[in-house]
Amino acid sequence: MWQVVYIAGSEDEAEEILMNMEKEGFMVEIESAGSSCFQIKVPAGEAEDAYTYLNDI
Repeated sequence: MWQVVYIAGSEDEAEEILMNMEKEGFMVEIESAGSSCFQIKVPAGEAEDAYTYLNDI
């Protein structure tokens, strides 16, 4: 099961976050949330580590 850890305000922002998180070893998925918003998702078991990583960057 995937969990949303961040909502990006643009596709460019979502892609940048995806690339950074993948470099750190996270499995990441992007899904359109309409109105040019994009959900950044990770497997539920990685969500806590992903939140920590996102807060650090």
